[in-house]
Amino acid sequence: MRKLIALDMDGCDFFVSKLLEAWDKGHSVFPLDQRLPQVKKEHLVNTFGASEVISEKETYKTKGISMEPDDALVIATSGTTGNPKGVVLTHTALQSSSKITSSQLDVQNSLDEWLCCIPVSHIGGFSVITRALHSGVSLKMQRRFDAASCEEAGRNGSTLVSLVPTALGRIDPSMFRKILIGGAAAPQTLPGNVVATYGLTETGSGIVYNGATLPEVKIEIRDGEIVVQSPTLFSRYLGDEPQNSEQWFATGDAGFLQDDQRLVVTGRLDDAIITGGEKVWPVLIERELDSLGLFSEHVVVGRHDQEWGQAVTIVCVPENPEKSIDISDIRAQLRESLPNYALPKAIEVVDELPRNAMGKVLRRLV
Repeated sequence: MRKLIALDMDGCDFFVSKLLEAWDKGHSVFPLDQRLPQVKKEHLVNTFGASEVISEKETYKTKGISMEPDDALVIATSGTTGNPKGVVLTHTALQSSSKITSSQLDVQNSLDEWLCCIPVSHIGGFSVITRALHSGVSLKMQRRFDAASCEEAGRNGSTLVSLVPTALGRIDPSMFRKILIGGAAAPQTLPGNVVATYGLTETGSGIVYNGATLPEVKIEIRDGEIVVQSPTLFSRYLGDEPQNSEQWFATGDAGFLQDDQRLVVTGRLDDAIITGGEKVWPVLIERELDSLGLFSEHVVVGRHDQEWGQAVTIVCVPENPEKSIDISDIRAQLRESLPNYALPKAIEVVDELPRNAMGKVLRRLV
């Protein structure tokens, strides 16, 4: 029986050793998010059907499900819009992801070293491990992100790292040859060695780099939705029947292709704000707000409005709390870059924005 093995630990050398041990025996692995309370971890173990749970202190077995021969990994989706799903990725998909990523980054196993310092319970962190393993590149594991430790790794030989935008802002990016960022919207201006990625757990990590699709990846826009075909795609959600790897996957994300065929992601389809009968994409407004330098963090949402249906509203943490922010001034500054119906109508000041473990703003909680 091919089992699902839950790995209940941070990303570390022991994690990698247990991962390889499970794969050598033909089993699949399920990394548990260490930020979850114990009761939530136990719920996921039972719901997903893990047969064994391995921590750094103990191992215990339970009755679990049987996995398919090529199954390698189960990642729990963030569950920001409901209960987490178990995304099943095969060895074939992970190898394809490693191959096209390493080729795009021109990874040299004699020169490069991957640093893994973000959660391995998310595909962004886990894929750092698989890229190193599949390409024969050195791998350095850190249990969690720490700016000083990250920079020290860069000074001591790590050349490649994957980060979220918040973490990028806390380090000197020149310490690394290439930095991949994902998990949340990237800043408009990035250093030359930083690559903004687009991908989902279901796509086996990033499949678009700086707007350009990676080799063997196809993207179409259907009714405003990003639809992808890729050898890196997941095989199924736990409990569902396996899919054909050549099928197209509807991402639930909205976007468009520019004239040069570069992808612009405008957010989740259900993030759209309908105001006065017009559809407004929050991400496009947020990008324009970035240039104003008024907020340390901000998000644009739609609030119920009797006249407009929804009112475009900025929820923000001011850069200077003592300085008053006038909505009319903001509207005036944005008028040249946004249509009138997309201009914000209100501002709400908060102490901080709710985010998940990867730094993505949880819009439903704003």
